[in-house]
Amino acid sequence: MSRADDLVLVLNAGSSSLKYQVLRMPAGEVLLRAHVELVEAGGWGQALADVTTAVDGAGLSGRLRAIGHRVVHGGTRHTSPAVVDDALIASVEELAELAPLHNPPAVSGMRHAAAAFPDIPQVAVFDTGFFADLPEAAARYAIDVELADAEGIRRYGMHGISHGYLVQRTADLLERPLAELSLITLHLGNGASAAAVQGGRPLDTSMGLTPVEGLVMGSRSGDLDPGVLLHLLRHRGYDADGLDDLLNHRSGLRGLYGSTDVRDVLAAVAAGDPRALLAHEIYCRRIRKYVGAYLALLGGADAIVFAGGAGEHQPKVRADALAGLAGLGIEVDPERNDAVVAEAGVISPDGAGVTVLVVPTDEELAIAREAVALLG
Repeated sequence: MSRADDLVLVLNAGSSSLKYQVLRMPAGEVLLRAHVELVEAGGWGQALADVTTAVDGAGLSGRLRAIGHRVVHGGTRHTSPAVVDDALIASVEELAELAPLHNPPAVSGMRHAAAAFPDIPQVAVFDTGFFADLPEAAARYAIDVELADAEGIRRYGMHGISHGYLVQRTADLLERPLAELSLITLHLGNGASAAAVQGGRPLDTSMGLTPVEGLVMGSRSGDLDPGVLLHLLRHRGYDADGLDDLLNHRSGLRGLYGSTDVRDVLAAVAAGDPRALLAHEIYCRRIRKYVGAYLALLGGADAIVFAGGAGEHQPKVRADALAGLAGLGIEVDPERNDAVVAEAGVISPDGAGVTVLVVPTDEELAIAREAVALLG
């Protein structure tokens, strides 16, 4: 697969949105792009049909060479990109128990693409792949070893496609070899995660067995005392499905404020809403805690990288998340911070001990590259 007109359709199904692009490879030129936000359960079929209509309407269907998919959870079965077939689709569907908001839309995308473009090869790229070789001390939970091994309970990490792209892009922007860099990458979207990366390989990441652990997210709780769940089981009549709904759909910013959208929270913060102020403080405080922990694990960082919807577009989130860390060499320059929105740029002052950057992530380009590499 190495022609001048290698067009790749990339489907990136998130927990609440569908992004797609048609890219000309290897240049990465975007020929078609759209982002459908807040896709409700049951609406994926129509959203995917709209993709087909748009690709057909642009006259690109007959020129596609591959279709790439973002799949959030590959478990221990899938640690590198793989060609999509019936067995892989069934496997991704089984792994939905570990990513109930994400794997089902990916399965829908693969099935729809197979029906719409039966002669075009498809490639699945797994978010967990970047973290497949986490150090054992980071990957293993402190529970019974035999039980953990029998059930595959470990830290898998997600957003790996994004984090992998960010570390390479940051090295390019800093004009430094990736092998010598220690980085903290922050993917702050509706789902949010942090990673500590040294020499291009992850030492730790905030998401775990599932995408629930770690940072405060749009509708997911992030870190939570497991005793809270036991309390709800014993005293409030919750069952597994009820807890799943609570942690994945009624927590995070939605639980704290009532909306999954950081933009809504910030608008209410500007209006002085006390509930929004608290939600924003909790959200930023959690990011700050992970930054501090990862500084300790790395023994210091060369750079901190913001990406994702909130990371790329919300200067207030960036400033408040890193507030009070000047003693650790971490500062945000107010003018630079306000000026950098949806583009790459340094937002720390000259001479800061740690460079703070905004680096727009590009999961679609990363997926297209993987698809071309595998099929080539």
